[in-house]
Amino acid sequence: MESARAGKHIFCEKPIDLDIPTIQNALKIVEECNVKLMVGFNRRFDSNFRKIKQMVLEGKIGEPHILKITSRDPAPPPAEYVAVSGGMFLDMTIHDFDMARFIVGSEVEEIFVAASVMVDPKIGEAGDVDTALITLRFENGAMGVIDNSRKAVYGYDQRVEIFGSKGMIKVDNNAPDNHSYYGNDGVHASLPLNFFMDRYIEAYANEIKEFCSAILNDDPISVGGMDGLRAVMIGLAAKKSVQENRPIKISEILEVHN
Repeated sequence: MESARAGKHIFCEKPIDLDIPTIQNALKIVEECNVKLMVGFNRRFDSNFRKIKQMVLEGKIGEPHILKITSRDPAPPPAEYVAVSGGMFLDMTIHDFDMARFIVGSEVEEIFVAASVMVDPKIGEAGDVDTALITLRFENGAMGVIDNSRKAVYGYDQRVEIFGSKGMIKVDNNAPDNHSYYGNDGVHASLPLNFFMDRYIEAYANEIKEFCSAILNDDPISVGGMDGLRAVMIGLAAKKSVQENRPIKISEILEVHN
């Protein structure tokens, strides 16, 4: 809000805030001050996921039916960080919520989450979870599944699959190389890239290029404040689903926070 009032364009990491009215107020001021706001959902700028999005837009899979996202970190963050981060759904899974909206091209209508502490007891003591299975219902009728873990011993696990009436598109993990070694003890390949700094280096560069271009050429921002708000709404609904052990409509979150 201070940046907007100072006439500065804004690049903001996710989440914009953990409070819905605070985000709404910030977006109102950004609009009033006529500055650009870009939210750091870098995965939209990954060439693999952009390819999926483009093919969906081209109708290659027909009508989207089922989305599957696997997102697993190689190691959990410290419990001290977890306690102030907003929790897994607003810190880690928020990227997957944005990716789900991006790929399917429809808003999430309802969410149900089964979650547990299976990686680090200290995360549970900090009031969070580290393992989750999430089901989504979209306004266009499509359904989605996200599975999260804070610890995959083999590396950073980032996979997406979208299935529709005419076919399927999938993206597997990136690795340092694509060799396969066949021997009498099995078939071996390189582990996935270690973490987001390696896996999404191209995406980080691409999003900053778009932000700079938007400022220099007055181009539109492809991932703005409303995208940031909607991802937080889904994240808060995910937390509520775990707490109440039931499906939560996203509209409930607006009712609670307004």
